[in-house]
Amino acid sequence: MRTYIGPHQAVSPHDFVELALGTPVELWLGVEGETSAERAAREDAARDILADDPGLPDGLIRIAAQVIEENPDLFDVVPLPRPARRRRAARKGVAA
Repeated sequence: MRTYIGPHQAVSPHDFVELALGTPVELWLGVEGETSAERAAREDAARDILADDPGLPDGLIRIAAQVIEENPDLFDVVPLPRPARRRRAARKGVAA
């Protein structure tokens, strides 16, 4: 089964996020190993997008709130058991 959002096919969760944002996720989060020049260019592009669409952050907050509301189990936290601590064997009869 194929999923389309408008004329765009979404084949992964990453595609859905990108289509919801209207921009690649990497524009906002960066990529591992980017140079300072690449980071500066990415931040300039992000500033231009925000200047053209000042309502974008509000829209993103609404999307995030909707996802959280529809998927409350995203924040179900299950405590993990702590591993048993190893005790050092007491040295008997050893002079310090």
